[in-house]
Amino acid sequence: MEARAIQRTVRQSARKMRLVIDQIRGRAVPEAYAILRFSKKLAAQQIHKVLKSAVANAEQRAQRENAALDVDRLRVKYAVVNEGPTLKRFTPAAMGRATPIKKRTSHVEIHVEGDAESRTPKTASTKAGSKAETIAPPVKAGAKRRKPTKATKAAKSKKKKESR
Repeated sequence: MEARAIQRTVRQSARKMRLVIDQIRGRAVPEAYAILRFSKKLAAQQIHKVLKSAVANAEQRAQRENAALDVDRLRVKYAVVNEGPTLKRFTPAAMGRATPIKKRTSHVEIHVEGDAESRTPKTASTKAGSKAETIAPPVKAGAKRRKPTKATKAAKSKKKKESR
């Protein structure tokens, strides 16, 4: 069961709201509620409202489809904060000038879905597939190949000469 909630033009910058939304992304809904409840950030109040709305939307959808739904098993599947329209204002400055003030807004979007256990379980993999998984070495995310140093180059050339 998936549901979403969007709040548009929240009067807080997206950069500040992202600090809070990053903390709840992928978490269980009760845990996300706790994080938002005890956060000192003002953005946590707005995000809490959106999360509450998404959970209520999930309940309504389950009720419409006559499906059982346990709110405690919902997870925050997708949570983003995008920039909204900027309100442009001006304030007086020295020597008759005016300096601009940008009052930034943001859009908050949260998707919740039922826990993975409610979905169909994955089938067991074949022997060849499991064998390939055990043989292949794990790859680190973002890992880059290093350039060989002079010492490793010298060692390789020495091995080549010995093998000839």
